[in-house]
Amino acid sequence: MGIFDKFKGKAEDLKDKAGDLVDQHGDKVGEGLDKAGDFVDEKTGGKYGDKIDQGVDKAKEGLDNLDGQDDDIPNNQNPA
Repeated sequence: MGIFDKFKGKAEDLKDKAGDLVDQHGDKVGEGLDKAGDFVDEKTGGKYGDKIDQGVDKAKEGLDNLDGQDDDIPNNQNPA
């Protein structure tokens, strides 16, 4: 087994652990992403609000799909 095989195995383990955390705490992950997006939007004076919202949505989508299903992070949590 080569060094890259070891890294690949570790990366898969981390992905699985992250997926498990999102499965268990998807609502809190979504809230955290929304708060982070709101914070950045406030600090930039709303200048990049649309881009920030797109980034938050992509992050939610990526994390939610770690287990191959779109079922862990509720949609449209950000009222802004």
